[in-house]
Amino acid sequence: MYARDERSLGDLFAELSRETSTLVRQEIVLARKEMTQKVSAFGRDAAMVAVGGLVAYAGFLCLLAFLVVALYIVLHHWWLSALIVSLVALGTGGFLIQQGLATLRREDLSPRRTIESLQQNANWASDVAADRGAARAAASGSERSP
Repeated sequence: MYARDERSLGDLFAELSRETSTLVRQEIVLARKEMTQKVSAFGRDAAMVAVGGLVAYAGFLCLLAFLVVALYIVLHHWWLSALIVSLVALGTGGFLIQQGLATLRREDLSPRRTIESLQQNANWASDVAADRGAARAAASGSERSP
């Protein structure tokens, strides 16, 4: 069933230790790469949102000024025009902030591929250790029986 391996148990554990160490190093490199990609993309997107927000803010301020003037023409009271426009703007802004925060909370920044790979590697290491232990037990059992 298994090819006979002449290495000692200590040699096998040393090899397993080296392979596990190499595997962990590779997983760390993968996690760093994955997180760098995610953070980089997030940074670009955040910068685009910030610049777009500033431009939209300037346009929004002009629109609010227009609305205050337009309401003054209808109501003939500056303070009432400014109050109405301010309350509508604050309500709309509060709603948009809540929606944006809800979307940000749903964003997953964890390195999913790395976590899955680590789980697969742990399962693989367990299987290899179990297989080697079973092979050793079978080999030592057959050596003792005449």
